[in-house]
Amino acid sequence: MKIALNKLQSWEGFLLCALIFITLLNVYLSPQFLSFSNWINLFQLSIEKVIVALVMTFVIINAEIDLSVGSMMGLSACAFGWMVQGGVPGGLVIITCLIIGVVGGAINGWFITKAGLPSLVVTLATLIGFRGLARVLVEDRGINEFPEWFDALGQQGLIGPIPFAIIAFFILFTALYIVLQRSGFGRKTYLIGTNREVADYAGINTAGHKMILFIASGLVSAFAGLLYAARVGAVRGDVALGFELDIITIVLLGGVSIFGGSGTLFGTLLAILIVLSLRNGMALINITGHVQTGVIGLLLIGSVIAPRIHLTSFWRRLKGEHL
Repeated sequence: MKIALNKLQSWEGFLLCALIFITLLNVYLSPQFLSFSNWINLFQLSIEKVIVALVMTFVIINAEIDLSVGSMMGLSACAFGWMVQGGVPGGLVIITCLIIGVVGGAINGWFITKAGLPSLVVTLATLIGFRGLARVLVEDRGINEFPEWFDALGQQGLIGPIPFAIIAFFILFTALYIVLQRSGFGRKTYLIGTNREVADYAGINTAGHKMILFIASGLVSAFAGLLYAARVGAVRGDVALGFELDIITIVLLGGVSIFGGSGTLFGTLLAILIVLSLRNGMALINITGHVQTGVIGLLLIGSVIAPRIHLTSFWRRLKGEHL
């Protein structure tokens, strides 16, 4: 009972309460909100962002940040369209796009771990660089002539009405949850994010660890870019433009400290459900996309400030206890 109370008093407990409130409000606005088909649609429309948010959780817990994820998604999608248009076999194209993600992540990791540059600066530069390469590949035109099997992968259900991307999300979430919360790699991620010098003295290869995380970020972003191309059935140079805002908002809203060292994937999952529910609720009352983006921006500010409030004290005051 005490453990359950401590969980309720945590940031994750607060998010759970917020999710319940938003869900009840959306049900009031539309009884169809809780339908299975609506939730499939909710996830499908933002699936690429939430997949990248899982690996971004690792990066930020490690006291780093990757601003280039949206641009890597765009580069991967545009590279796919460019190569398919050039007659390259689909299987080879997918492998090449994933390799592009690995190389892009390795470039970020090298400048951060070997050159000693801040990840904010490095990934801001590659955000611009990857986006520029995407625009060079497709210029100002759109490419929409993809193989039928590729379009079907993104637009049709793989298991009943559930598409491949949603299945991939939950498989990836389960695997990464085990890695972060139940493995030595996860413990090292937290330790490095809390104090890199202590991690170095403990004999941890902090540079190698960070390199792995940035390569994983590039790979997962490239994979998400392919999923986006399959779902939409077309690519342009502005694919996934600005997606990094939503991705970082989700992670920080989930309770991951921008300074590193704390946070969980369960918190990220709760934040994903909150953001998806908020967007759906705003759509139900005909709030435009620009206003929705503004709300997400406010969430980004709040997600940095709010977790710094001592929630345990808040809950005690709420119950009328003396501190």
